[in-house]
Amino acid sequence: MATKTSDNKHRIYTTSVASVYPHYVTKAEKKGRTKAEVDEVIRWLTGYSQKRLESQLDKKADFETFFAKAPKMNPNRSLITGVVCGVRVEDIEEPTMREIRYLDKLVDELAKGKAMDKILRR
Repeated sequence: MATKTSDNKHRIYTTSVASVYPHYVTKAEKKGRTKAEVDEVIRWLTGYSQKRLESQLDKKADFETFFAKAPKMNPNRSLITGVVCGVRVEDIEEPTMREIRYLDKLVDELAKGKAMDKILRR
């Protein structure tokens, strides 16, 4: 069962993006991809500039805040489908959790060697 905080939110909401980000980079790099490509998929999803993305990481923004403050969530993110952690991302009803899983799926696709044009739904 998923771990929840006292206000019944999943603990990932209050986890800092900066604490998970190195894992995204490591996962991608193990498969021959780069930190720059991880940043590119995050920027594509959220609309953050590189500078603002780095600022959010430096501030240790939690996932809930990171997505709430995202400048412009990409409208094509609804094209992201598939399974992450045993759950179909397109079936996730809670908006913030769906955004988190979209990001997880993008990093998974990157690590699996998918072409960047396909990952970014171009």
